[in-house]
Amino acid sequence: MTDDRTQQAVSLTQHRVTVLLVDDQAIIGEALRRMLAPEQDIDFHFCQDPTKAIRAANRIHPTVILQDLVMPEIDGLTLVRYYRANPSTRDVPLIVLSSKEEAVTKAEAFARGANDYLVKLPDRLEIIARIRYHSKGYINLLQRNEAQAQLEKANRFIRKTFGQYLSDDIVDAILESPEGAALGGEKRFVTIMMTDLRGFTAIGERLPAEDVVGIINIYLETMTEIILKHQGTIDEFIGDAIFVIFGAPVLRENDAKRAVACAVEMQLAMADVNRRCREHGYPEVQQGIGINSGQIVVGNIGSKKRTKYGVVGRNVNLTSRIESYTVGGQIFISENTLDECGRHLLRIDDEMEVMPKGVKKPITIYEVGGIRGEFNLFLPEKVEVELPDLPKPFPVQLTILEGKHASDEACRGMVLRMLDGIAEIQADVPAEKLMNLKISVFTPDGDEITTDLYAKVTRVVSRHPVAFRVRFTSIPPEAETFLETVATQERTS
Repeated sequence: MTDDRTQQAVSLTQHRVTVLLVDDQAIIGEALRRMLAPEQDIDFHFCQDPTKAIRAANRIHPTVILQDLVMPEIDGLTLVRYYRANPSTRDVPLIVLSSKEEAVTKAEAFARGANDYLVKLPDRLEIIARIRYHSKGYINLLQRNEAQAQLEKANRFIRKTFGQYLSDDIVDAILESPEGAALGGEKRFVTIMMTDLRGFTAIGERLPAEDVVGIINIYLETMTEIILKHQGTIDEFIGDAIFVIFGAPVLRENDAKRAVACAVEMQLAMADVNRRCREHGYPEVQQGIGINSGQIVVGNIGSKKRTKYGVVGRNVNLTSRIESYTVGGQIFISENTLDECGRHLLRIDDEMEVMPKGVKKPITIYEVGGIRGEFNLFLPEKVEVELPDLPKPFPVQLTILEGKHASDEACRGMVLRMLDGIAEIQADVPAEKLMNLKISVFTPDGDEITTDLYAKVTRVVSRHPVAFRVRFTSIPPEAETFLETVATQERTS
């Protein structure tokens, strides 16, 4: 809508009728003025010069135009055509006034775009009735156009804002639903995915704020494209973590399969994320992903002033617990998600029984290495790494962060073998697979290197004596230098 049309629509909020009469005879103008004067809601304007008629209409924004057919300088039928060619008067109702009742003239006037035809001077009640009838229709048209313009403006804003997080078809579904913005929720079976950059909190504490944001932006930019490609709904970015829903607001038959395929593609894309991180001088990062399927409550949560589309329920918490068991590069799924996908469709690299917080009995989670069928996406096959013996094993102190043996007290251990972020430790405390550890590292001579090395137990090697493998999840710079030195000594010895 042009600025003129917008101003016109605004001026109609009180539903006033604005009449423009174009006639070269002043006596006709005075006669119409007197006819309409008693009507309090009608504003009357008279233009005696037909060459100035279009300019007058653009200025006063009439809701109906009355026009003579026989005028000097401009033929009345030609002026009708001019009105219809002018954007500001294209839709304004036009009543032709003529001194003759001629069928041919009437037909031509209607063909040029006139809406009505009266022989002048008409009866007062009749002209008022026709003015009100045509004006009401035009006012309604303008109001509908203005409402449509406002809706389209709002929709463009919604699409621009939420198009960054939702696929196009999901945005369309929300916009097409009249109740889409209403508060409230419904129970629905969905698949939830949670991702996290393993050990990123420790990395963030060592880097300048702009570097932390730079890494997160590279990661989120890459992952957002993949999530939207697989029609996932990004519910929230939580720092370096992503919370994604498959199955809301749009429910599909293959929600779980798309979630797993999305997770595999996201892990494959980490090579590109780390390439870009290296180009900027940032450290490399690793991603863990947890997926769970189950019933949750989904809908618009909040107040009338601030609303968030989100989900709540125990299955949300369970997904977070499943993700917490991962190390970099892993995808863990629940048994529900396995059932939804079908075991035959997935490459399962490992399965384990765990007891997450808030769960009454142990559950089985599965490590996914790929998905067959239409997606055909696979991570590299896992190969058991043969760890070389260290010429000089070094002592560590271990603090168990999670598990039934969790304690604030550190226990002693010795790193016997190590390669590429994987180590074998002998210790004097029982170990459990997926246990999280905080490790203090010392030189063989007992000098402290760091107290902030983090790791997760990936395999129990022996119960007697206790020996287990760990995967380092966060390595501070001072520990990284020491571990590289130890590994170099091993290779050159």
